[in-house]
Amino acid sequence: MSTFLAKPGDVKQGWHLVDATDKIVGRLAVEIARILIGKHRPEYTPHIDTGEFVVVVNAEKVKFSGNKMNTKVYQWYTGYPGGRKLRSVKEMLVKRPQQVLKEAIRRMMPKNKLARHQLTKLKIYAGPNHPHQAQQVEPLEIKL
Repeated sequence: MSTFLAKPGDVKQGWHLVDATDKIVGRLAVEIARILIGKHRPEYTPHIDTGEFVVVVNAEKVKFSGNKMNTKVYQWYTGYPGGRKLRSVKEMLVKRPQQVLKEAIRRMMPKNKLARHQLTKLKIYAGPNHPHQAQQVEPLEIKL
């Protein structure tokens, strides 16, 4: 018996809808990253994109466990001298709520070209509306 390896043209990719209301960011990110990578499917192949599309709505209503809402800080560097920027989670949820969840999911993906391609299949929206009704998006209940 030989090992099954999926071929790029044979994999059918579905669309899933996840409601992030009152979900903890880290636990939600783990499940979404798993679906994007394709590890939930029996035909998972590490070097082939076997993942599916994920649409996340209500990203502004996510929660953090513990005291992270007060202590967690996102930082980046602009490229200029003294260009280190800091922004707290509270500020990020007000200004860019999609970025909080996207960063958590991105950091749980492998660090390679395939994962960067798989991350393009993630669609995050702050409110309850999304423009992907034509794709027959199936609701996905994530138990946390």
